[in-house]
Amino acid sequence: MAQQHRQRLQAVVEPVVTAGGYDLEDLTVTRVGRRHLLRIAVDSDSGVDLDAVAELSRGISAALDEAEATGDELIAGEYELEVGSPGVDRPLTLPRHWRRNRARLVKVKAAGSEVTGRVVAADDAGVTLDVDGERRTHAYAELGPGRVQVELKRLAELPDPDDEDFDDEDDEEGEDGE
Repeated sequence: MAQQHRQRLQAVVEPVVTAGGYDLEDLTVTRVGRRHLLRIAVDSDSGVDLDAVAELSRGISAALDEAEATGDELIAGEYELEVGSPGVDRPLTLPRHWRRNRARLVKVKAAGSEVTGRVVAADDAGVTLDVDGERRTHAYAELGPGRVQVELKRLAELPDPDDEDFDDEDDEEGEDGE
């Protein structure tokens, strides 16, 4: 029954998401006290624009209201709608996920072993990773779900400690704020 309910919700939500230029990545309904939380994750090749997501949220809400007005009770009682992007912790499972993460560092099980590399290219057949300077191409069937590795600063952006202008205390202030 839960799967049928999810499919009915998806049938109402997905056309609105697609018309807005996004892919529906996930749709979940959870109970939060007396209410329900409908969480929808969307993404696109050009990223997620907050203004567009706000408009998309209004469109989804209107579509849900319209469906309920015709007698199709999709969510019993009060609900809260949350629309956003899947976030960096989303597993990379589809070709579009890999394409959208070109140049990102990922960790994935490939051909039976754990690999960390930078996504160089991705198409409908597979992904090419730069692993320690060596390019390796893997078909999606060889890969487990990939995970983007959060990089606070890339190595090339860090100052060279051998540079005479490098001072690792530049960001520290004295007790009197000087």
